[in-house]
Amino acid sequence: MASAIDTSTRYLGLTLRHPFMAGASPMSAHLDSVRRLEDAGSAAIVLHSLFEEQITESQSGRIHGMDAHDPQFASRLAPFPPTSAYPFSPSEHLEHLRKVKAAVAIPVIASLNGITAGAWLKHAVQFEQAGADPLEINLYQVVTNPAVPATAVENDIVTAVFDLKRALHIPVAVKLSPFFTAFAQMAGKLDKAGADGLVLFNRFYQPDIDIATLTAAPALELSTSAELLLRLRWLAILHGRVGASLALTGGVETWQDGVKGILAGAHAVQMVSALLRHGPQHLGTMVEKLQSWMEWQHLSSIDEMRGRGSLLLSPDASAFERANYIRTLHRWSA
Repeated sequence: MASAIDTSTRYLGLTLRHPFMAGASPMSAHLDSVRRLEDAGSAAIVLHSLFEEQITESQSGRIHGMDAHDPQFASRLAPFPPTSAYPFSPSEHLEHLRKVKAAVAIPVIASLNGITAGAWLKHAVQFEQAGADPLEINLYQVVTNPAVPATAVENDIVTAVFDLKRALHIPVAVKLSPFFTAFAQMAGKLDKAGADGLVLFNRFYQPDIDIATLTAAPALELSTSAELLLRLRWLAILHGRVGASLALTGGVETWQDGVKGILAGAHAVQMVSALLRHGPQHLGTMVEKLQSWMEWQHLSSIDEMRGRGSLLLSPDASAFERANYIRTLHRWSA
């Protein structure tokens, strides 16, 4: 019977009732919507991010080393939102975290978003002091300078995680993009640096071009199941090969998507777009359908199903991936 099925999972040292949680989004900026997410069954909630640019501008009046009030940097800093566009200042963000912690009983994961291993990361200590359970650090960077080597980018990320682990007592998850030449090695480096979790993957927001103004224009579309396969692939590759918890984010629209993520190796499944489309109550549907599917498959726990679709038993995962690539191409028929 479904009632005998154990949907609990361990993620970042936390025991969650089930794997489905609300990822970082504007929903977490309001106490009412945070409570709605908890009432709908979210196993945890990731707060919307506090950005490196907000912190450095607040502390020194600078963004990426440039004086925000110096006219010579006006054009370079113009694309960044003004201070008034952010829902909270850094100090208000901390106060909001305290209020959220007081308002809900589920774990609350703070989020920092940046690109460097600079002093701004010290703000993470204040998150811990404000009551964050774990911390998720979102390292989002598009390197356009051809003189910057890949090793420098990777070392900065590993250094940031290493420094955070030395400063904090709470678990640290790292949200990454998939754009590394050898992502498995990068995951291993972060694992050795002490990362408690890896969140796969950050969405790559690519600007469009406005043909009326001849300028780049921001473009944002909610994710769909079409984005899931890349995430499943890397979850399946990393399952059993790193000690860190694995979380899936991006492309989880249906309960089937969530099941696939766990089969690939995910300990937790973060959802944003599906909740914005269907409302927080969609979380309840995810859990209910998961239980029904587990009963149908005669699976009694999440631990029993996790990784069933991974490459752990493959003696050469890279050869498996290459073979799958060739087989897929030869299956095509016009």
